[in-house]
Amino acid sequence: MNKIIVSFSLFFFLAIGSTFAQKYAYVDTKYILENIPEYTDAQTELDETAKKYQEEVEKAFDEVDKLYKAYQAESVLLPEDIKKKKEQEIVEKEKEARDLQKKYFNPDGDLFKKREELIQPIQEKVYDAIQQLSLENNYSFVFDKSGSLTILYSNPKLDISDDVLDEIGNVMQTVRKENRKK
Repeated sequence: MNKIIVSFSLFFFLAIGSTFAQKYAYVDTKYILENIPEYTDAQTELDETAKKYQEEVEKAFDEVDKLYKAYQAESVLLPEDIKKKKEQEIVEKEKEARDLQKKYFNPDGDLFKKREELIQPIQEKVYDAIQQLSLENNYSFVFDKSGSLTILYSNPKLDISDDVLDEIGNVMQTVRKENRKK
């Protein structure tokens, strides 16, 4: 019985000791992304595209509004068959405007696809750099403090955000050198 208790105690202390040996770090991906010029350029392009799309959608809805106001002003004087034709025209224009809005702003719309095209490669570089640093420095966990994870206290010595930027910079320099050779 004593051997079992001693064995269990030894196992328990070894398990606790191994958890204390784990290394942790955190990053601020918002800070990292804001300090990558390609990301800010991509974000600017996305904002401009969204603004262009929004203007197109507003123009389409303004056209519907003009048709409706003109219909209201004329409806008293129009025969019934022309009223129905104008009403149908308004309904079709409104449907076209809504379809345009969906085409641009739905989760699978053009703006979302553009965001994936521009932002996803940059995010992958960040995650690859985090993974590389984690492997090199034997971090068991790397937390992101810019997301929904709540960190009540963080030691600034554990913040590897600048190291990630340096790692991305090294990768970017290597890619630029390879592109120059071609």
